[in-house]
Amino acid sequence: MLFIYAAVIALSVASLVATDDFSFGRKPWQNLKTTAQELSVPSFINLWFGNTALEFVSDDGRVLRVENQRESEAKYLRGVTVAIWVTFQIATLGTLLAAFLGAPLGILAAKNMHAPAPVAWCARRLLDVSRSIHTLVFGLLIVGIIGLGPMAGILAIALHSLGTCGKLFAEAIETIDMRGVEAVRATGANPLQVLLFGVWPQLMPSFTSNHLYLWEYNIRDSTVLGLIGAGGLGLLVSEAVSLFQWGRLATLLLAIILMVMAFDALSRRIRQRLI
Repeated sequence: MLFIYAAVIALSVASLVATDDFSFGRKPWQNLKTTAQELSVPSFINLWFGNTALEFVSDDGRVLRVENQRESEAKYLRGVTVAIWVTFQIATLGTLLAAFLGAPLGILAAKNMHAPAPVAWCARRLLDVSRSIHTLVFGLLIVGIIGLGPMAGILAIALHSLGTCGKLFAEAIETIDMRGVEAVRATGANPLQVLLFGVWPQLMPSFTSNHLYLWEYNIRDSTVLGLIGAGGLGLLVSEAVSLFQWGRLATLLLAIILMVMAFDALSRRIRQRLI
């Protein structure tokens, strides 16, 4: 396996070299230095140190307008706060919808649940297809169907994540202790009662942990859905890049990092309590 992996790497590098694509472009270090300098001054510092009478002058010396940078940045940061909330909504509702759609498929796909073979096969293939198509591809399709807005992002997150959620749920079911399930079944319980009293109590910690992980992942994923018109922070990132506003891009990147770090810390504490 190690030899095969090394051969694949060598083949990939050789292919890129043959097409002259194995390079970092012209002046990579200079470009990296320039980009780092432009991103090192996030725009939010203008809230305290911005020019209160910044003049925009035309080529012939006429003053076109005067702007108070502190007021402008305060207004922009209010928009960033709204975008963070929209991003959180997209990730939260998309993950919840994925759990509702993926859990039943996971139950059918689990081998020890003994679903009819054709049904189990269809459930597994549906989960495979869902995981294979990226969130952005789903987003592009859904935006074309229902239009721009957060709902497109929610559905894109759900359609991609249900595959992961269902697969993790199926794997968790396959590791449960079947003696407890058989004990509940021996009492004459129907399939729903077996699921609720024999399967679910063993699955709850694992399901909750996986759901939190998927929720955390989708918060990161939803930050880029705005690039295709799904709203949230991604839309502001797209605008900042299009207008070459690197200071505002730095502010947005810091907001994304802090949001992900905060949720990661919260979800980690919850998972620790479940162990």
